[in-house]
Amino acid sequence: MKRSLPPKAERHRHFGTVDPIVGTKPTDKEKMPDLQNKPDDFYFPIQQVGISDVKYPVMIESELAPTTQTTTATFALTTSLEQDFKGINMSRLTEQLHLFFQSHLLTDQTLREFTAILAREMKQRAANVRVTFPWFFTKTSPAMQKEGMAHADITYDVSFDEDKGYTSVITLTGAVTTLCPCSKEISEYSAHNQRSFVTMTATVDDSYEADWKAVLLEAAESNASSILFPVLKRPDEKAVTEHAYENPRFVEDLVRLVAADLYEHEAIRSFEVQCRNEESIHQHDAIAKLSFTK
Repeated sequence: MKRSLPPKAERHRHFGTVDPIVGTKPTDKEKMPDLQNKPDDFYFPIQQVGISDVKYPVMIESELAPTTQTTTATFALTTSLEQDFKGINMSRLTEQLHLFFQSHLLTDQTLREFTAILAREMKQRAANVRVTFPWFFTKTSPAMQKEGMAHADITYDVSFDEDKGYTSVITLTGAVTTLCPCSKEISEYSAHNQRSFVTMTATVDDSYEADWKAVLLEAAESNASSILFPVLKRPDEKAVTEHAYENPRFVEDLVRLVAADLYEHEAIRSFEVQCRNEESIHQHDAIAKLSFTK
């Protein structure tokens, strides 16, 4: 038999809901005290204050298909804070994020514009925007030309300072294949290989416009033993396996070859390259890292 339950409001009361109190504090924004904007000497300036782990949908452009795509980005938004400010109005950060990316694509150039807007709106001299998102691109298998979607992780780290101007740093982490040269050299047949994760961080000339995602991806993939593909048929597997065998790479080899490509790019001021091999015949990983400033 179906029970007859009390009305919803009564059910809520049964589980603890109480009536709101009669408040004495103002409800109009203009009458509310603003503690953060009260001027005083607060001992120290702060270099960065703000919010992090803010997820927001953005549109990005790419040299690789799909040339325009929507992705979910994770933002950290901060500004400087002068010594005579108690704090910042953090709600303005998400407000500006929503206003700006409703009508702008996310690019290195628009991020510089947005970072300067944050500094101005918060009445501060400097601001920083760090945003991370997955970037998707089409890959075609080498023999059968089968298409699929691959991805890499991208981070833009853009800073604005009234005195120093802009600093743009981009990081890409992508996966490739490496085949062990030692294993190939000493074995009668075959050689072990592994999935390798290459992370490149480059400080770039903010006056040079490029799709840095594509630049960094090319540096990683073109120097590996093989590219990873989302779709492979048997003729493709044969082509990938043989190509890797013809291009053996130690983890040390890969970071040096990637570094050479970044070194030759005229708009890259400094860079760091890291590689981590998930070893297929060891329980440990192999790692290498190098950095260079021109």
